[in-house]
Amino acid sequence: MIAHVHSYRGGRALLLCSLFLCAMAAVFAPQRAVAADQKNLLVNGNFAKGSEDQPDLWRTEAWINKPDAFVAHWHSYTDKPCELEVDNLQADDARWMQSLTVQPGWYQLSVDVRTVNVGAKESGATISVMEDGIMSADIHGTNDWQRVTLYLKVGGHGADIDVALRVGGFGSLNTGTAFFRNATLVKIDAPPPSATPTYDLMEIRKQGLPVPIGSPISLVLTFLVLASIAWAGWRIYGDDDFRIFNSLRAAMSGRSTKR
Repeated sequence: MIAHVHSYRGGRALLLCSLFLCAMAAVFAPQRAVAADQKNLLVNGNFAKGSEDQPDLWRTEAWINKPDAFVAHWHSYTDKPCELEVDNLQADDARWMQSLTVQPGWYQLSVDVRTVNVGAKESGATISVMEDGIMSADIHGTNDWQRVTLYLKVGGHGADIDVALRVGGFGSLNTGTAFFRNATLVKIDAPPPSATPTYDLMEIRKQGLPVPIGSPISLVLTFLVLASIAWAGWRIYGDDDFRIFNSLRAAMSGRSTKR
């Protein structure tokens, strides 16, 4: 009898343990699947492909686009990750850029960045989307490699965006050198709790639209007032004009009769 009780308790404990393990597997299996399915949407995000001093699918731009203001280089290696360099010789907003189209949803945009003498006052080295201040935390001074990230929500039917590896910002020109490697843009379900910075692209674009002056009702009232003024002017001055034409017609009729 005692052996039977011990056997029953042992079987029950084994069953509970199995159920617990199955529940844990069900919780974590989707997360592993999502992580495994993550795809870098940046083309040549590891900068491994290119020729001369130009990585494939990346281009340079700058606010002051002159050789004495900034230089940009592609560093290709076989024994370590390849890098892109932005060196602002003068205060500037310079960057490596890639354009792409993304579908609706949440995205995580990240890159490893190393800096040398980046100015402390203005915008530092970041990964950005070229739209109204969408950028990661900016890095100043001289620092070893660290990863910076931003989270972007894309609504509607998707959007065309420009991703930038950047030193300086709009209206915030800066000097210094930054190196970038392992740039990634991956689609995610949602940002982690308390993740920063996060941006809603659709809302940012809405805020950037020009605000119409007045309301539809005021526009209609304005049209009616202008139409009333035009009608009143026609009544006041139009009759005199018509009298002149009547006189001319009478004179012409008299000449015709005499003939």
